[in-house]
This record gives sequence, C-alpha cells and structure tokens, in this order.
Amino acid sequence: MNEISLPYHLLIPSLISILILVFTVVNRKILFKQGKWKWFWISVTVFCGIYLLIVGEAAYLDISYKLALQKFDLNEDGFFTQDEITTEQKEAMRMVITDTGRNFSIITGLIFSCIIALFVFACGKIMEYINFKIIKTKRYK
Repeated sequence: MNEISLPYHLLIPSLISILILVFTVVNRKILFKQGKWKWFWISVTVFCGIYLLIVGEAAYLDISYKLALQKFDLNEDGFFTQDEITTEQKEAMRMVITDTGRNFSIITGLIFSCIIALFVFACGKIMEYINFKIIKTKRYK
C-alpha cells in the first residue's frame, strides 16, 4: 500500500465549511451588526462550525485508519501476505472497511447541524423580539 486515497467526499464539504467560516470571520463587523440579518449569519456560522466538526472528524478518522493499516504492509506491495496478517492487522482492516458511518457523516452532519442552527436562529429571534417589546414598553411609560 504505497498511497492513501484521500476521502474527497469528506474533504470537499470540510473545505467549503472552512471557506464560509473564514468569510464570516473576516466580515464579522458587517454581518453581525444589529439588523434583521444578524441571527441568520450567526446561525450560518453555527451550522458551518458544527458541520465542519462532524465531517472533519470523519475525514480525520478515515485517513488515520488507513495510515494505521498501511503500517502492516511490510513489503509495501499493496497486498497482505500470510505473514503480514495478524489480529492487529485484521482489526485495522475492519476499521478501514466498516466506514458507513464516516461516509454518511455528510448527510447526518447536515441534518444535525441544520437542527442546531435553526434552534439558534429561533432562540435569537425570540430574544430579539422580547428585547424589542421591553424597550418599546419602557419608552411609552
């Protein structure tokens, strides 16, 4: 096993999340000021942060499991001969092969991040509305 194939299906969404997070950090003074879009941009930042954690962790685990398996290929021919197969190699191979959870982390991360971001958006809008009502009632007293 000379080369490790990178999980592009995990790396591309991670890179997109990083780019969106960098954009929001660079433009935070404009995006997070008081206004009707403030809680939208906060929830987008929360969404991208959580999504990056979920998908980035899956990409990291995929690469680290492949690197651990590569250590068992002693003659570096890409195949495991009889003398290279041990219980540790079988366990490392099982960790590489059973990757359904890592592959579907794109979808589960999308769902989980969306739920959390919607919750943050709704709570922020509710707090904004309550503060507006409190300020409005104090003005007319």
